[in-house]
Amino acid sequence: MKKIPVTESKQTNKPDLAKERSTSSPDKPSASSEVDQVEAEDPMAGLQADLDRFRDLALRSQADFENYKKRCAREKEEAIKYANSSLLERLVAIVDNFELGLSAAREQSESSPIHSGMILVFKQLNDFLAENGLQPIEAIDRKFDPNLHEAIAHESSEEFPEGTVIRQTRRGYRFKDRLLRPSSVVVSSGPAS
Repeated sequence: MKKIPVTESKQTNKPDLAKERSTSSPDKPSASSEVDQVEAEDPMAGLQADLDRFRDLALRSQADFENYKKRCAREKEEAIKYANSSLLERLVAIVDNFELGLSAAREQSESSPIHSGMILVFKQLNDFLAENGLQPIEAIDRKFDPNLHEAIAHESSEEFPEGTVIRQTRRGYRFKDRLLRPSSVVVSSGPAS
């Protein structure tokens, strides 16, 4: 076998990183050299500092996780508490139509058995909704509250003072402690001037 002579490798113009690291400026010692100096002086102090830092990180992570668990439990409880809100919101529209049918039946004859049956069904439906946390908002002859009422018109009135609800065009409802739908109302603008 023939031996191939080894020639010297060409030197590149890349700086030697090891030399640069060792000859860093004396004005600014690098962070790693400070850690090396502390460890060189007292290796236990460096380990203790790392231990304290990791212990603090673990305690913070544990506290964050506990807060996360509490927030998830609270959100789950709220989701369960208000799970029926969309169903009840759709049922409220049916109750509105039922009230309209009931008022039309009342105009024809209040003594008819159909009217009496509709009143019983309406009462049963309202009782069911109340058992499930739905409460109607009383608006007539009350002070206008923008949190509960939606003003659709203003009318002058000698009977009602300014800012009082004269009539309700659509009943509003609360679901437990939340507003499900505001009452649509006509508000008095005071006596005509």
